[in-house]
Amino acid sequence: MWLRLIEPLDKIIDSITMYRLLLYYLGGLVLAAAGLSAVGVLHFSAISILISAIVLVFACWLINKILASIFNAPVNPESSILTGLILVLILPPQPTGSGLLFMLAASGLAMASKYLLTIKRKHIFNPAAVAVVLTALGPRQSASWWVGTASMLPFVIIGGLLLVRKIRRGQMVSVYLLATTIVTAVFSISGGQLIPNIKNMILTSSVFFLGFVMLTEPYTSPTTRTKQIWYAIIVGTLLAPQFHIGSYYPAPEMALIFGNLFAYLTGDKTKLYLSLFRKYKIAGDTAEFSFVTNQKFDYKPGQYMEFTLPHEKPDSRGVRRYFTMSSSPTEDHLKLGVKFYEPGSSYKAALLDIDQNSTFVGAQLAGDFVLPESDPNQKLLFIAGGIGITPFRSMIKYLIDKHERRDIILLYSVRSSDDLAYKELLDQAVKEIGLKVAYFITSRQAKAVGVNVFRQQINRRVLTKQISDLDERLIYISGTHPMVESMQELLHEIGIAHDRIKIDFFPGYA
Repeated sequence: MWLRLIEPLDKIIDSITMYRLLLYYLGGLVLAAAGLSAVGVLHFSAISILISAIVLVFACWLINKILASIFNAPVNPESSILTGLILVLILPPQPTGSGLLFMLAASGLAMASKYLLTIKRKHIFNPAAVAVVLTALGPRQSASWWVGTASMLPFVIIGGLLLVRKIRRGQMVSVYLLATTIVTAVFSISGGQLIPNIKNMILTSSVFFLGFVMLTEPYTSPTTRTKQIWYAIIVGTLLAPQFHIGSYYPAPEMALIFGNLFAYLTGDKTKLYLSLFRKYKIAGDTAEFSFVTNQKFDYKPGQYMEFTLPHEKPDSRGVRRYFTMSSSPTEDHLKLGVKFYEPGSSYKAALLDIDQNSTFVGAQLAGDFVLPESDPNQKLLFIAGGIGITPFRSMIKYLIDKHERRDIILLYSVRSSDDLAYKELLDQAVKEIGLKVAYFITSRQAKAVGVNVFRQQINRRVLTKQISDLDERLIYISGTHPMVESMQELLHEIGIAHDRIKIDFFPGYA
């Protein structure tokens, strides 16, 4: 029921990339703050807020452009604008005299950190956070985190929940909020200030803005669930206003910096520069792109990465996308299976036109949607919808190359037989590793011809009547967000426990 109620909302946010949604969110917060100031709710002037926004965003954009040229790095204008907007909301809006110099210094340090505070071209710290840490050490001016006020709280929470829903980091943010609440409570009980301190933490602190916007920043946070939990606990603990080590009380930005350091030390540090090897059609509206990488790197079958493709006049969906690798680590080239829609995005149009001279960068290797390692005898059920076949192609190719047989059933659903991708490889897997495959054609007009091809949707009867040992299988689901969530709901209704279902999620099918 809950999934049906929020499905229209999911359709809206799924049509926007994570970065563009964050851009709208931060821009909306700046405008809301200016509006509240104009009617006297905030003690800053609306003009000061708007001028600060223009100064910080322009300064970050220009400095980033200059540094990208110096270091011969791809320019991502979205990233610099987002950092500028974050600085707007955490620095005092005083765009004159020393306040203006503070803003320019913070902008320069934030952008420089992306190029100088790096190891193997991967930046370590959240740019906005490290900038205000360095300005506090140098000019002795610090962030005020004025966005953390009671009047701004409704706007912060509403937009923040949309963002967390988009990127599916709800568990991480919840653990972070729980950690900072518990630590605040522990330090408050002895002084008899429990209720006032909890109230202040909720209404007048940086806890929600930092959690929704900066904690979840992909490049400086962990990419797997277990590490995300520990990261959330570290930042949440250090962020609690009453937490201290001796006489030292960490500022919000320092709490995040310590978390970023943990994420870097325990996380993947891969950054790939890719050169096109070839591209070819593999199904109706689906193409596979094969790339040569500038370095060897390890990944698990079923994982995904973020790919940046700078191009002229990017639309509202930006220059970055997340794709699951369709290739296996046993193959020489990195492969991506990509479905194209009409109307297409500027990114997809640029991807279709990509050639050997194009700049294409992969980073942020992530994902827990991988084969079980502890028990190779575990029975598996793969459910794929459309282009959701890509992680399964990666896993199946890996098993073929490793000559490893596992008890796997694959249910593969597409609109028409023309949309079936990787069928030759699946046929090979049936012969060589004992894969069992059933194809489901959902369009009423499409023909269903062939062995194990059915003209129907994957429904309750298919799952319960055709798979006699369903409750013994670990179930993997990959496809569009609505398909994945409806299949999850169906499996829960059947009685399959949550911990026996794995879903392929990454922030952006758009």
